[in-house]
Amino acid sequence: MKRLMNKIAIVTGASRVNGIGTAICRELAKEGAHIFFTHWPKYDRQMEYFIDHDSDWPQHLMAEIRSLGVKCESMELDLSQSDAPKKLLNEVHEKIGTPSILVNNATHSVDVDFRSINADILDAHYKVNVRGTCLLTVEFARQIEGIHGGRIINMVSGQDKSPEPGNLAYVSTKGAVSTFTKSVALELAPLNITINAVDPGPTNSGWMSSELKKGLLPKFPMGRLGEPSDAAKLIVFLASNESEWITGQIIHSDGGFW
Repeated sequence: MKRLMNKIAIVTGASRVNGIGTAICRELAKEGAHIFFTHWPKYDRQMEYFIDHDSDWPQHLMAEIRSLGVKCESMELDLSQSDAPKKLLNEVHEKIGTPSILVNNATHSVDVDFRSINADILDAHYKVNVRGTCLLTVEFARQIEGIHGGRIINMVSGQDKSPEPGNLAYVSTKGAVSTFTKSVALELAPLNITINAVDPGPTNSGWMSSELKKGLLPKFPMGRLGEPSDAAKLIVFLASNESEWITGQIIHSDGGFW
């Protein structure tokens, strides 16, 4: 039996063919969940290392998800805007109903070291990674409070596992998400809403050069790189009833990457 039959799931940041967001949508839908995803192609176009950018991908993904026998809707959304969480949830309620699963997958990431970091770069990371994630989380919880329980899954980096020099703005803001996850979990637990964070480790999701892949491979003791489906399968479990006793955890699902 499908584990998420007729559940409604929100997945942010599913705008790339090989992205983790796309894999999450697929795996949730395979388990019977109706999907509402966001995309922000302007960001992907700016990131030259996203070699798989396809401006028509959201339409293709919706068609693919619907072919699995579930509902699927999407919207273009800039999560750096302060009104984005309410705008998104209003659209979800109007198009497919009340959600019970939220996956905060959208992220902003630009590599910067101590010489290049500045206020604008920090603000850009904060608005999406911290403010967007936190506000969408609490607005989601407020709207389903008293109706039913829910599942929230945040995506983080390995910032609490090892240092990441040269990536200061990203790891700082993802560290804030980890701390927020642990604390808000205690407030949401009485409402039967769980919240956890997943660190997928370096993932072959369309941004790695062949040189980078070669350099990273020896750090994976299982002999392969992480794939988007690896993270997606864990997220399905965390979204299901089987994970009802797990909350406030930062889960390193990275194949032992060191």
